[in-house]
This record gives sequence, structure tokens and C-alpha cells, in this order.
Amino acid sequence: MNDTEGELAVRAARQAVDAEARHEGAGKLDLPQSFKEKRGVFVTLSTYPSHDLRGCIGYPEPVYSLGSALIMAAQAACHDPRFPPLTTRELDYIVVEVSILTRPTEIKCTDRSKLTELVKVGEDGLIVEMGPYRGLLLPQVPIEWEWDAETFLGQTCLKAGLSPDSWLDEKSKFCKFQAEIFAEEAPRGRVVKKTLK
Repeated sequence: MNDTEGELAVRAARQAVDAEARHEGAGKLDLPQSFKEKRGVFVTLSTYPSHDLRGCIGYPEPVYSLGSALIMAAQAACHDPRFPPLTTRELDYIVVEVSILTRPTEIKCTDRSKLTELVKVGEDGLIVEMGPYRGLLLPQVPIEWEWDAETFLGQTCLKAGLSPDSWLDEKSKFCKFQAEIFAEEAPRGRVVKKTLK
């Protein structure tokens, strides 16, 4: 995505968030052809200026067009089950971040203790699956928490409801993906592309 498309993605997500909190329809969005391509996407809402998580929902697999996935993720982030629904009073005190994902690819590793060498902190996001359990963490999460690769693997397992050492179990399946991240600097403010390293 170029910077213009990234800004458009954040502006579209912001429009959908504002409308959802006000119980209105998302309205007409004029998005370029590139937004018709199927992409995985996450929308993250954070409080401003403290930057505490306020909601984060998305679609890791490219099953919807980017435009559709963006709007659905933005609307759903207003109702993240970890938090009360977003209210209109909060709209001027949140910032919107959009992560546009690459297609997840499985990390093949016969010696599970070597899995840490195949995860690049600051570049990769992780998905773990084991039986009915599934968890995902975006690439920015280990940077924000200053985790190394082993902690990142363990925390992804915890997110799935598994024990933190489940990454060593051969029955667990890990996929990684990358993300381009665009975010508001302030509520409805300038949109910047975030670098993680």
C-alpha cells in the first residue's frame, strides 16, 4: 500500500467507527480499485493520549475485499467483547490504527525448540492453532511489550487459551504474516505509516 492508500484506509475505518458509535450506517465510501483486492486487515482503537487498547478486531485471512473487511473490522472493534461498547463521548479521545496483512504462511519446523529462530520480532505477526484453540497477535504487539521471540510465541499461545509452552508441542500449528500499519497521530489527525523496528 502506498501512503495515500494507507491514509484512505484509516480515514475509511474512522468514518465507520464514528458512524457505528452513533448507531448510523457507514455511508458511501469512495475507495480506489486496490481496495477491491481480498486482504486480511485489523482495526485497532486506542485511547488518546494514553494509548491504552480500546478495541481490536480483524480478519487475518484474505476472504473479503479490503474495503469490506476494513468496514466490518472497524464496526466490530467498537464492540470488542473485552470492553464495553464504544460511546459517542469517546470518539474525540481515541485514535484509529489499520493493519493490512499479508497472507498467513505456515512455519514449518521439525525441531520445535528452533521455532524461535524462525520468528522475526518487529516483522512477523503470529497465529497459533491447536485443536479448537486459536490465537493471533499482530507484529506491533511484541514491540510494544518488548518481548523476545520466545515470549512472543508463549503469549500467542496464551491468547489462544493454551499454556505458554504449547509452542513446543508438535500438535500446535503456527503461521506468520506481516503487516503494513497506518495510524492517526491524534484523533482524526494526520495519518502516518508506522515502522516497528
